[in-house]
Amino acid sequence: MTPTLVRQHVPHADPAPRVDLCARARDWSEIQERMLVPLYEAVYERLEVGPATRLLGLRCGAGLALLLAAGRGATVTGVDAASPERLALAGERLLPGASRGGVRGDAGRARYGDGGGRGASGRTRARAVKLVAGSPREAAGAETAAYSLVTLFEPIGCLAGDSEGLGELLADALPLAARGAAVVLAGWGPPERCATSSVLRVATKLADPLRSARSWRPARRDDLEEVAQRAGLKPDGSGRVACPFGYADVDSAVRGLLSTGLFDAAIAATDAKQVDKELTEALHPYRRPDGTVWMPNVFRYLVARVA
Repeated sequence: MTPTLVRQHVPHADPAPRVDLCARARDWSEIQERMLVPLYEAVYERLEVGPATRLLGLRCGAGLALLLAAGRGATVTGVDAASPERLALAGERLLPGASRGGVRGDAGRARYGDGGGRGASGRTRARAVKLVAGSPREAAGAETAAYSLVTLFEPIGCLAGDSEGLGELLADALPLAARGAAVVLAGWGPPERCATSSVLRVATKLADPLRSARSWRPARRDDLEEVAQRAGLKPDGSGRVACPFGYADVDSAVRGLLSTGLFDAAIAATDAKQVDKELTEALHPYRRPDGTVWMPNVFRYLVARVA
């Protein structure tokens, strides 16, 4: 099996954040990302994801959603230009041969593989997974087969301005999808049904000195529909999924929540120790007698169709 991971150089003009991005990415993949598995599974079950599915995962991060789709037999492509640290972890999950085969490539492209996968069956498997630190068009390359499913599982409707830029991302991806292909957007549910909302308010309180445009805000009812409308998509149903956040202890909860990036503005406005302290206090009502932390949440998803 010789799947590929294509890396593109993505310039970063912003100053380096005051967080350890590699540690945050690892916390996301090991602690936080699994909280959204019920969402991924509900969508895949509804859309009958399987061997006939060609899936394009936008902002795929550490790749757990792609891994679940690949486990159903889907051909998956993941793109993420924003977090090379998370994408590297996706490579560890989806391209296990990368650590053995090393890196080969030129012109800014790197190919990861285990050197196996000879013959027709090997070539078929090699095309089953692709990860790209770039745009959807860069991921498509010379391929002509259209995607039947496009997913954007990174939840929106929680940070002020978190839907900005999605129009450009979708505009780049939708021409690569087949007519009638499903596009899935995900978001936070109503604040009254998300226990984590009360904890996320800490981010807003601490970020106020900067009046940050990236601080927490309550999710709105039509967040997903507004994004779909701007992209020219036709809504075709929606759903709500229970995604409780459960942690072994408070320390794991703090690390998991910080890994979402929702507290980065607060860290920039104050410091990491202050954010840790206030976040720990905010988690107190959700700590159970055995020391675990449990916060019931509901997430929304919208299925839209490419015209």
